[in-house]
Amino acid sequence: MKYQVSAGGRIWDIEIDGDRVRVGGTEHRAELRAVPGTPLRLLVLDGGSAAYPMENLARGMWVVQDGGERCLVEAVDERTAHVRSLIGTPPALAGPVALKAPMPGLVARVLVEPGEAVAAGQSLVVLEAMKMENELKAGAPGVAEKVCVAPGQTVEKGEVLVTFRP
Repeated sequence: MKYQVSAGGRIWDIEIDGDRVRVGGTEHRAELRAVPGTPLRLLVLDGGSAAYPMENLARGMWVVQDGGERCLVEAVDERTAHVRSLIGTPPALAGPVALKAPMPGLVARVLVEPGEAVAAGQSLVVLEAMKMENELKAGAPGVAEKVCVAPGQTVEKGEVLVTFRP
């Protein structure tokens, strides 16, 4: 099966055949496994492994976290990618994307305001958890639609902090 995957402003053509994955002409052995009871997916690539928190936003649309960086990832099948190329449609975004608290904590700072344009990787909220400050960043460019928290507020894991529109 062939897919087109976009993330961080880049696009890759990927072909999947069982546990064989071809990316840009290079073949790999890969498997993506869910970790039961968590938002984590374990990627086993050519014998090495890494765990990534992943949030499914819509069919084929994910927010993937890698080392504290959040990235919007979209995977479309070959047919959809071809139709988009013919009509000039950019990768779709599924309504407002939400930045959610990855853990319970205290909002130390809010670095974005409603209506503000944000760039991919821009710091948005600083969350204090277990005596450490964690900068939460935008996974993709967009516009902050609603800021749902204020400094000093405690939040639970999964609570929406900021929503965006493309």
